[in-house]
Amino acid sequence: MHKAVEVSVDAMLEDLRTLVETESPSRDLDALRASAEAVAGVIENRLGGRAVLVESEAGPHVRWSGGGDPKVLILGHHDTVFPLGTLERRPFRVEDGQATGPGVFDMLGGLVQAVHGLAALDDRSGVEILVTADEEVGSRSSRALIEERALACGAVLVFEGAADGGALKTRRKGCGTFQVRIKGRASHAGLEPAAGVNALVEAAHQVLDIAALGRPGIGTTVTPTVASAGTLDNVVPAEATVVVDVRVESADEKERIESAFAALAPHLDEAEVTVEGGIGRPPMPESASAELFTLAQRLLPGLEATAVGGGSDGNFTAALGVPTLDGLGAVGGGAHADHEYLVVDTMAERAHLVAGLVKAIQQA
Repeated sequence: MHKAVEVSVDAMLEDLRTLVETESPSRDLDALRASAEAVAGVIENRLGGRAVLVESEAGPHVRWSGGGDPKVLILGHHDTVFPLGTLERRPFRVEDGQATGPGVFDMLGGLVQAVHGLAALDDRSGVEILVTADEEVGSRSSRALIEERALACGAVLVFEGAADGGALKTRRKGCGTFQVRIKGRASHAGLEPAAGVNALVEAAHQVLDIAALGRPGIGTTVTPTVASAGTLDNVVPAEATVVVDVRVESADEKERIESAFAALAPHLDEAEVTVEGGIGRPPMPESASAELFTLAQRLLPGLEATAVGGGSDGNFTAALGVPTLDGLGAVGGGAHADHEYLVVDTMAERAHLVAGLVKAIQQA
């Protein structure tokens, strides 16, 4: 790829250290405020202008605009899955060509690369940045803002970590969580077992029904993941809960699964079944990224694309029909794990890719 501008890896690592060392677990409002201020500081220092904190019940989101008519939205998040104190156990380090520490790959490294890529451009008009505070917990407070700015800009670049080998993410499954709650009736397990309605037995029936909804051949996975029931070993359980992870590749499957959960019915007389939740992130079709990915390949020949099962905020924007390209962030791996890492030698290349994509979108 032609490198018309220069970026400093040392400067990127300096900013990455700042963000990683400002811990930002989802739902910790004090920590998220400090993190948002750190993100805003990095943006203002590198790009000028003013980064605005957008208050929400989930913590502050960060917005910045380069002015002019909006043309491209740079989208990311600053919350992480790691609890306070993780940094003490796993501090930010750069060793053997890798940067490590909580959030380096998902997705603080991507944010830094995006900002430095934009900093290399003389013209930043039409560029907006939105860094949200609640992506890791469903984006409930930020979704409307994400969708509004995506529609206003007309193109979205998402800086989640790259897929294996640096591939971009051109298709994502829709994903969601269902909570199935079962109400039975307690009784003494020894004296009057028949007087009760065993919520655990009903839950077992429901788990089998739910698991049968999956269609792996077309990408639909329905996975019961967490269950709880009962209080004491001599009491027929009066309540049970089953949590289910769902992933789908099409809008039709989203509708089928949600209808099936709504229709769940009890097997035991007098048991009650209620369902909460849904597929909150719609599928991201490959068609949404096709044009932008072709552009990215021209800028970086050999760049590959892949489909992934996890969701991102790009699912929302792609479902609106807004061209969306994901996985533009850090090259590395270990998202949500203790071995999370970023490959330092790829940072400059990814920052140049940002600059090239934005410039091409501006000129389109």
